[in-house]
Amino acid sequence: MNNGNKKTNTRIRRHARVRARVSGTALIPRLAVFRSNKFIYAQLINDDLGVTLASASDMGLKGKTKLISSKEAGKILAKTAISKKITNAVFDRGGFKYAGRVKALAEGAREGGLKF
Repeated sequence: MNNGNKKTNTRIRRHARVRARVSGTALIPRLAVFRSNKFIYAQLINDDLGVTLASASDMGLKGKTKLISSKEAGKILAKTAISKKITNAVFDRGGFKYAGRVKALAEGAREGGLKF
């Protein structure tokens, strides 16, 4: 790690601690979340093979608040996952606080039918 942004470095260290315990499989993939200033991204990952099974972001959703578009991205991810017969996941918040847009994405995924 460089000596750049302390907040980012702290988040990366927090995420490394979580990743030491959380791992996804083919049956129960890891729902990984990344939040940037503009967008939020989510992926369902099989860590055994290192393969992304499904992904979604709020990049294409225009004209909505970030919170609403995050929830929509969660619903889109859940819809894609269920079409691939994935119903369970392990939530990996990526070192971010479980609040705001990260929480909205998780709630949207739950409303879409994912269980975690």
